[in-house]
Amino acid sequence: MYEYKSLAELLSLAKDNGLRLHDIALRREAEVSEQSEEALLQKMEARLDVFRESIEAGLSDGAPSRSGLTGGDALRLARKKASLLGPIARKAQLYALATSEANAKMFRIVACPTAGACGIVPGVLAALMEEKNISRSEATQALFTAAAIGDVIARNASIAGAVGGCQAECGTAAAMAAALATELSGGTDEESLEAMSLALKNTLGLTCDPVAGLVEVPCVKRNAALAVLAVGAAEMALAGIKSFIPPDEVIAAMAAIGRAMPVTLKETSEGGLAKTPTAQATAKRLRQEMNQA
Repeated sequence: MYEYKSLAELLSLAKDNGLRLHDIALRREAEVSEQSEEALLQKMEARLDVFRESIEAGLSDGAPSRSGLTGGDALRLARKKASLLGPIARKAQLYALATSEANAKMFRIVACPTAGACGIVPGVLAALMEEKNISRSEATQALFTAAAIGDVIARNASIAGAVGGCQAECGTAAAMAAALATELSGGTDEESLEAMSLALKNTLGLTCDPVAGLVEVPCVKRNAALAVLAVGAAEMALAGIKSFIPPDEVIAAMAAIGRAMPVTLKETSEGGLAKTPTAQATAKRLRQEMNQA
């Protein structure tokens, strides 16, 4: 049985069996779901098409969302000549923004691992596939590595903003994307986990404070920002930079912070940006529009 409850156990299983993290994740899923590895690989590969559809939808439709809070920024970014970011980080940011805007406008939704964090993994992965000529097979394998990390975080902390704040949603997605990016850039399993740690620990304490209770502000632009964070974490890990705090301890810290976080900062729209004057006026306007509809 390929069972693991921590990233240390996941890594140990990979080493003991002469496999990679994605192999262990795939075999465990096959055992748990009672499906063949081939069938699971096909299902995971199909996610690549969903990612691409979401990206293209976000880039082709500049109309605002129904609330009017988001929409059109991916097109604005696409039309601007890059001046600061390199090609991979630039595309990761752009594609994460496009996916999140598509989600806000109720196109085909990507939950990766949640709808509020939907753009980070797809954005980073699509950028890498284009800029590094990553094959669909390689991308699919790396998604199993990302999935394993998300699974361990979910079991030992949370991936729900209502439980752990946005560190649990966008933080987890950034960790998954950083590990995936490291693997697809030739990194070792150890380096992938270091990248995961470097990304996750720099989102600790991140609040979930959606304006008017909608997964739009600050969620959409946060996805774009944390896609760049994920790429940066992978770059550091590939250079041999390590997180002083081990991966599983970072997850444990995240869980403790989530428990200590006030409920006002956990998806209730009762704190943080959601309580600013602009946010409150926006929420009032949207309630009035809903009542008039």
